[in-house]
Amino acid sequence: MSTEERHRLIGELLRRREHVTVDELMTAVGASGATIRRDLDILALHGVLRRVHGGARSLVLGGENPEYGQRELEEHAAKGRIAAGVALLLKDRGHVWLDSGTTATEIARQLRQRAMTIMPMSLRAIGVLTADDGPAGHRPELLLPGGSLVPGELSFRGPMAEANIRSLRFDTAVITPCAMNLRDGLLAHDLEDAAVKRAGLQSAGRVIVACAGSKWNASAVALVADLDAVDAIVTDRTFGPDELAQLAQKSVEVVTV
Repeated sequence: MSTEERHRLIGELLRRREHVTVDELMTAVGASGATIRRDLDILALHGVLRRVHGGARSLVLGGENPEYGQRELEEHAAKGRIAAGVALLLKDRGHVWLDSGTTATEIARQLRQRAMTIMPMSLRAIGVLTADDGPAGHRPELLLPGGSLVPGELSFRGPMAEANIRSLRFDTAVITPCAMNLRDGLLAHDLEDAAVKRAGLQSAGRVIVACAGSKWNASAVALVADLDAVDAIVTDRTFGPDELAQLAQKSVEVVTV
């Protein structure tokens, strides 16, 4: 089992259990105690878990919002499909506003060889878009929003970021909500994130929502916008007939990947 596979399995276990021991993880992944302890130290550093004597404790089941490192381990294949679906909807030479988060980072990976102008809302996406480890070819031009950085997330926030977003006009905004439902529309976990997302979608002629199925009807406290502001949703969720009818009434295109 590779290091990435071990980390993913440990993250999944701590989504379901409050505590796991080193001995239990040795059996689960078939690795030595020294290897497991190194894995736990790395995952703790990235905010996936809390290191305790003899094992690790879940942050999620302890009532804490999962940090970037935890979310990065989850639904990786689905996020890759969603990112590829979003990329197909974007035209070359367009101007794109790209939200922050793990799905947005995967979308950035899909766009790194595209001829377009992008304003990415996190340093993680910027790192992917500027990495010099791919084939030679087109590279997107980047516009940086400024503002303050959220520790861990490395996403841009604050009045300066919002003002810089609103000073421009984008062909498309790609929004990655923290939660979503038919009644409330798009939601975020905090007011600052909601304000940045709102600035992005209000500055664009077209709005694409990239949303894993697990975020549908999930919990979040800050309203971003209702579904009337959305042009298309790219998701791995299979909607029922009633949901599709309601989305069609709001003229929302659904792309299921």
